[in-house]
Amino acid sequence: MLYETVIGLEIHVQLKTESKLFSGASTKYGQAPNTQACAIDLALPGTLPVVNEKAILLAVKFGLAVGANVRPTSVFARKNYFYPDLPKGYQTSQFELPIVEGGYINIKDANGSSKKIRITRAHLEEDAGKLVHDKIPGHSAVDLNRAGTPLLEIVSEPDLSSAEEAVAYMKSIHQLVRFLDISDGNMEEGSFRCDANVSVRPKGQEKLGTRSEIKNLNSFKFIEQAIEYEVDRQIDILSNGQSVVQETRLYDSVKKLTRSMRSKEEAHDYRYFPCPDLLPVVISEDYINTVKNNLPELPEAKYTRYTETMGLSGEEATFLIGHTDICIFFESVVELSQANAKTCYNWIGGEWWSALNRESLTVKDSPITPAMLANLLDKLENKTLSGKMAKQVFQAMFAKEGSVDEIIEKRGLKQVNDTETIDKMIHEIIEAHPKAWAEFKDGQDKLLGFFVGQLMKASKGQVNPKQANERFLHIRDL
Repeated sequence: MLYETVIGLEIHVQLKTESKLFSGASTKYGQAPNTQACAIDLALPGTLPVVNEKAILLAVKFGLAVGANVRPTSVFARKNYFYPDLPKGYQTSQFELPIVEGGYINIKDANGSSKKIRITRAHLEEDAGKLVHDKIPGHSAVDLNRAGTPLLEIVSEPDLSSAEEAVAYMKSIHQLVRFLDISDGNMEEGSFRCDANVSVRPKGQEKLGTRSEIKNLNSFKFIEQAIEYEVDRQIDILSNGQSVVQETRLYDSVKKLTRSMRSKEEAHDYRYFPCPDLLPVVISEDYINTVKNNLPELPEAKYTRYTETMGLSGEEATFLIGHTDICIFFESVVELSQANAKTCYNWIGGEWWSALNRESLTVKDSPITPAMLANLLDKLENKTLSGKMAKQVFQAMFAKEGSVDEIIEKRGLKQVNDTETIDKMIHEIIEAHPKAWAEFKDGQDKLLGFFVGQLMKASKGQVNPKQANERFLHIRDL
C-alpha cells in the first residue's frame, strides 16, 4: 500500500529582547547557571508579572509580515504541568485567544513550484529552564536562566508533505524572523527550534493518521533526518498491520533515530485557564497600522527586486537573502558606489566573502566597510585602477594598511589611461625589439601577447591590458 506523509511544525522563536517576557531579568546567553532567574520568573509569593512591550511589538511585526490577523485583544493563560524546568508548576502562554491568527508562507515544492503553507496561529509564551543530566553523578541539575525568556510559537497547518518541504518552510521562517530583526535565529543557542508533528496515511484517505510529535529539533539537518526516520518507522508499523501510538518522541542524532519520550498530551491535560495575574493585551488599529507602515522589505519582494531590477541570478539573490548581514552590507555598497549591482555582488560574493572565510571573521568584524569597498569599485569603474590593481588594493585594505587612496598613493598603483603616454612606451618597446615587431607586422599575431607583456612590465602593471592590446593593434595597422 502507498502512503503519504502529513507534517505540521511548531516553531519556537526566541524574541530579540534584552529582558524576559514578564520580568526585568536578562536574556543574555551563556551566563553562569541560575544567575538570570528572578523571583518573578519563579512566581514566588508576592510577585506579579508585567508583560514586555517589545515582545508584543515583535509578535505583531511577524503577524503582519505573513499576512495574518493580529487580534485586537489577546489573553495569556496558564498551561499547567509539573516538571523541574518550571518550578512554579505552570507555563504562561496563550491558548484560546493568541496574538496572531492565520497567515501563510510560500515555499518551493519538490517540482520547484510555489506552495502555500498556512499558519494556524502564532502565540507568545515564556520558555522553560533546562535540565542537565551529566554534571552531577546520579543526579539531574536544573538551570533556570532561560525560564521566562520570550518565545513566539508559530504553528503551521498540516500542509507539509515531506521532510524536504518541512526544511524549506523552516528555513523561510528563519529567514523572515532575521529580516524582521525579531530574533537572531541562532539555532546553536536555542533561539530557533521546532517540534514536528508527523503522521502517514494511505494515499487518497482524507482522515489524518495518528501523529507523533518529535521535540526540540534545532538544526535543519536533524529536522530532515528525524522526519525521514519517523515516516519510515510509521509506514513499517502500518505495513505490519499494527497501529501507530500517539506520543512524544526525541531524535537521537548519534544513532539517527527517534525514541519514545512519553505519551502525547492533549490540550485538556494541561488544564489551561486565563492567567489571573495578567490583563488582556489590547492592541489598537493605529498601533497595528504604524507597525505595518514601518515593516522592512520582505525576502520575497527583495528576491524579485534583485533578480528583475538589479540583474542578479536567482542563486545570487538567494545567497544574499539567506545571509541577512551580508545582504545589508551589499545594499550599502550598491547605494554608495557608482558600480552596478552585479559588479558589487561579484566583489562581495568573491574577494570579500573569501577573505572573511579565510580569516574566520564575521561580517561585523570585516576590516573593509561598505564605504571602503564602494570607493574601490568606483576607482575600478572610472579606470583609475585595473582589475589586478584593485585586487592588490583590496588585499592591502583587508590587511588594514589604510584607505583606498592611501594605498594607491603609497604603492603607485594608479592606472595609466593616457593614450599619448601609452603610445610613447609602445614605441620604446618596438625600438628595443625590431625583429619581433617586423614579424608581428607580417602576421605573427601570437607575438601580441609578448608585446603586451613587455608594456605591462615597463608600466609596472599600470596600463589596462585591454587598452594595451588595442593600442598595439592600432599602431601595427597604421
